[in-house]
Amino acid sequence: MTAEKSTLHPRNLHRNSYDFEQLISCVPELKHYVFVNSYGTPTINFSIPKAVKLLNKALLQYFYAVENWDIPDGNLCPPIPGRADYIHYLADLLTENSKEITKGLSVKGLDIGTGANLVYPLIAHQSYGWQMLGTDINKKSLENAQKILDENPDFSSHIQLKYQPDSNFIFKNILSPENRFAFSMCNPPFHDSEESAMKGNIRKTKNLKKSKTPKTNLNFGGQQSELWCEGGEFAFISKMIEESVLFSSQILWFTCLVSKQENLFKLTSLLNKVKAVEVKIIDMAQGQKISRILAWTFILKEKRKDWF
Repeated sequence: MTAEKSTLHPRNLHRNSYDFEQLISCVPELKHYVFVNSYGTPTINFSIPKAVKLLNKALLQYFYAVENWDIPDGNLCPPIPGRADYIHYLADLLTENSKEITKGLSVKGLDIGTGANLVYPLIAHQSYGWQMLGTDINKKSLENAQKILDENPDFSSHIQLKYQPDSNFIFKNILSPENRFAFSMCNPPFHDSEESAMKGNIRKTKNLKKSKTPKTNLNFGGQQSELWCEGGEFAFISKMIEESVLFSSQILWFTCLVSKQENLFKLTSLLNKVKAVEVKIIDMAQGQKISRILAWTFILKEKRKDWF
């Protein structure tokens, strides 16, 4: 009997421990990185980028029917269970007072900074049938995301990609006046500098290896735009909030992950200042990692049902 990861969302397909026999049947190369730890449990070394990438490839194929998923070395390789959690909590947010989970192509979502991995749109469409638009400021990342779609024609008609030519903007250049989205989502750059990103990686690698002399390889990968921006997470989300006012009638729920709890008070104060109609903080936990989704809307509750 496999242990359940009870901190994950109840609908998350990854609540149970990984069944490596099933995963290796999808991606045979993964077997070279699986070992039995001191607790007698099969696992991988999460400080090895190739092992993490192969695990992701297997999870996406087995649970979401994504074929031939791959990303270039050095790009962000996100943990799939946590990414799926964000999607499931978004479904709860859209459902609000309804008893039925909001599914189907009538729901359109916007993934800001989709990256080379395209994980959020893939999981969102396969889990709930939503249509997704992924944006990024990195052309090479979008080229790889397109390769993933080319390998998966069943997804490609429901997931589109769009290049953001100006890193000063988030929604501008992306949204046309006729566009309407049920939600936007974003996993923002966490750090405020490359140095901060590297220090963070050293700490993470130490924890994974339980070693005092870690290498500074980014074990989950990450390009500059994926990991850090000037002012860090707070500056990025603040910019998103300020710009959301300009598109307040085109997106029902604006949402963003917030890693640093100390940023929440200032961000919610800013949302009050711009007169958001409703603000929600949705707590998430994946093992020891605690994060939360900050969600806000400018649409009155009685008008929200018209979005689907």
